[in-house]
Amino acid sequence: MKNVLFVASECVPFIKTGGLADVVGSLPKCFNKDEFDVRVIIPKYMCMKEEYKNQLEYITHFYMDLSWRSQYVGVLHMMYEGIHYYFIDNEYYLAGPRPYGNIYEDIEKFAFFSKAALSALPLIGFKPDIVHCHDWQTGLIPVFLKDKFHEGEFFCNMKSIMTIHNLKFQGVWDMKTVKDITGLPSCYFTPDKLEAYGDANYLKGGLVYADAITTVSRTYAEEIKTPFYGEHLDGLLNARAHDLRGIVNGIDYDEYNPETDRYIVKNYNAKNFRKEKVKNKRALQEELGLEKDDKKFMIGIVSRLTDQKGFDLIAYMMDEMCQQDVQFVILGTGEEKYENMFRHFAWKYQGKVSANIFYSEAMSHKIYASCDAFLMPSLFEPCGLSQLMSLRYGTLPIVRETGGLKDTVIPYNEYEGTGTGFSFANYNAHEMFNTLKYAQYIYYEKKREWNKMVDRAMAADFSWASSAKQYEEMYNWMLGC
Repeated sequence: MKNVLFVASECVPFIKTGGLADVVGSLPKCFNKDEFDVRVIIPKYMCMKEEYKNQLEYITHFYMDLSWRSQYVGVLHMMYEGIHYYFIDNEYYLAGPRPYGNIYEDIEKFAFFSKAALSALPLIGFKPDIVHCHDWQTGLIPVFLKDKFHEGEFFCNMKSIMTIHNLKFQGVWDMKTVKDITGLPSCYFTPDKLEAYGDANYLKGGLVYADAITTVSRTYAEEIKTPFYGEHLDGLLNARAHDLRGIVNGIDYDEYNPETDRYIVKNYNAKNFRKEKVKNKRALQEELGLEKDDKKFMIGIVSRLTDQKGFDLIAYMMDEMCQQDVQFVILGTGEEKYENMFRHFAWKYQGKVSANIFYSEAMSHKIYASCDAFLMPSLFEPCGLSQLMSLRYGTLPIVRETGGLKDTVIPYNEYEGTGTGFSFANYNAHEMFNTLKYAQYIYYEKKREWNKMVDRAMAADFSWASSAKQYEEMYNWMLGC
């Protein structure tokens, strides 16, 4: 049996702010249980849902040195859907209404969590062969494994993996403070280790010391080796290129299933979507006060409203897009300028644009099930999950060819009769607009071709099972199996 420990700052269903939580919550369930024992360790935040906090069982507690301070570490446990979850408890660090707060507090919080997670392992009786670390919050773990922990027999052969979910976030703070917090010797704070541009960088430490590095799509793994996407770490990622691989994320095919989805008005599948899917569109038009028309080309957007997601392109072309024979349904929150932009267009084009400036799980499912197309013109997108959900529901994505979007959406080719969506290459508002118009033309003028594309989209497999197989191969390769 090979033992693997996932260490992360969030995990569904316990605590979630983004896609990282989906990966950490969904992936461990999909490994071959006869070969791999995969467990998860996360912080026990005070803001976790009460229903889960009440089910945790106390295992042990101890006091740990964090540099010159002695800190309490509680360890709790819960079995959930066949997986062991461990929780690190310390109310000084993990109180507050949100998992993340000010970066200077988070820097100390996740230094504590990283050291506590490793220190707890001998006491919980689980000795991982591989510690799989996720994002900057766990970047110190590969460093600690090569430092103090390396001396003990328990830890000496332990391997580590660093997975980058979004390279933009790196855990950067001033060197003096980080030295003081971590207690690491000065020799670790050099340009070939944790130091970057005068500061200390947690993620960089993880990338330097991990035995292997992954990210969440093949294309993103290539992109981050370039200055544009590399966030000042492209040199390091090129140096470690032979240890870097991209494995695309999946989605939970039970949760996102048009055949059983409890949030949608009419369930449907790949066989009957031609008749049944439109009933969801009707219901959504009614609910949101849009013009009722089964044949109207309806475009969905479910997103954080930020520059990264391409909303500057949408802002530039929104008036012209609204002149087309289309409807827009937007769901999400984010930068005020984009929230207000969509409110303005919903007012200006009543019956044509619906701006829902909040987040609702139920509404997101309704949009995936009701719309004909899904717009996602991101500037960069490590993996992206929304396009995978829209494919699952037979709602064809219109995306920019970057990161995971390029890896998961096959552009329509009318000559070969292939494709599962539409894409454009350059980060350009007119190119996006022309791609949208082309999709609209196929929808109205070549409906049979459109429906065949929906067939192919719904047949694509982006379940976690296929991702898990690739991780299993990597673990075996690392362990020389």
